[in-house]
Amino acid sequence: MRMRSLYHPRVQEITVEGILYALADPIRVQICLQLARSRRAMNCSAFRRIQKKTLPKSTLSQHFRILREAGLIHSERQGVELINLTRCGELEERFGPMIRGILDAYARQCGSAKK
Repeated sequence: MRMRSLYHPRVQEITVEGILYALADPIRVQICLQLARSRRAMNCSAFRRIQKKTLPKSTLSQHFRILREAGLIHSERQGVELINLTRCGELEERFGPMIRGILDAYARQCGSAKK
C-alpha cells in the first residue's frame, strides 16, 4: 500500500492571506512558534498537549494540514510519523520579517497574558 504524497506549495504559490488564515488560530500559531524556536524537526505527537489541553490526533492532523498547505511548515513521513519543520527561512526571502514578527508578537502577547 503506497502512502499518498503530502502537498507542499511552492514558495511562489504562498499568499499573505493563506499565512494569516493559518496563523489566526491560537493552536496553529503555537505549533508554528514551537517549531521555529526548536530549529529542529519535531513529530506531531510532541504537540499532543498544547495550551494546557490534550488534543485528539485528528485535531492535530487538521492543524498540521492547514499549516502545511499554507506553506508555513514542511512535513515528511518517517514510518507512521510525520516529521515537521518550519519554512520560515525560505519564506523570509518572499515575505521579509512578517512571519517572524507575527510569531514574536504572539509570544509577547502570551507572556504578558501570564503576568
